[in-house]
Amino acid sequence: MAKIKHKRRNYLEDTRSTNVVPISKKRKYQVDRGPAPIIAMNSKQAEYLGYLRSHPQVFVLGPAGTGKTWMAASYAADLYRGGVVKNIILTRPNVPCGRSLGFFPGTLENKFAPWAVPITDTIRDRLGAAVFDIALKNGNIEVVPFEVMRGRSWRDSFVILDEAQNASAIEIKMFLTRIGEDCITVVNGDVSQCDLEKQSGLRVALNLIRDKGLPIPIVEFSVDDIVRSGMCALWVRAFEGVT
Repeated sequence: MAKIKHKRRNYLEDTRSTNVVPISKKRKYQVDRGPAPIIAMNSKQAEYLGYLRSHPQVFVLGPAGTGKTWMAASYAADLYRGGVVKNIILTRPNVPCGRSLGFFPGTLENKFAPWAVPITDTIRDRLGAAVFDIALKNGNIEVVPFEVMRGRSWRDSFVILDEAQNASAIEIKMFLTRIGEDCITVVNGDVSQCDLEKQSGLRVALNLIRDKGLPIPIVEFSVDDIVRSGMCALWVRAFEGVT
């Protein structure tokens, strides 16, 4: 398959001069709360934001603290607020990092919810607690465990797969084939932090994109792009042996 080349622009300049979402539909909740536009903090974030605006699917790689998850969740919240998408779907492989805490009470969704907290907290902050709670109650914001994903199909949704490096090849194939029409998908992960004993499905998907020339952008953050804090950058560099 021939590679499809996309015209590159200066997204950093764009993100500082325009709103994040060009709204064409009715702007829900615009009166009661209007968050500030998302601002790219470096050129790599600007590239990421540009791809979110122009592509239905983006793969995002890199270490902790680079804004991979925050930008996807914030952008999803803005699209939902603007009525551009009807749903926000959140998922991640249910693989603990380190020792398990054991049994969690409640339904499968209740057990899975703590793993989605980094994303749901960002969306709640962006939408406001009342709007978020209503959307969650109505099923417009949905946390979907991998265990119940087979057979599902999503339309008119913003879909985020976080910690994708912990998905097996079979799981990431299942996820990618759930995506229906009018969806934006972000596949987010760090292949250096895979907790699987077998090959990461994220690495398999990345190889397919590159080998077959699929028209799906890959954004790769480095330790130089960490924006969380100086201390975060210090420890990432220490553990990765980067001076």
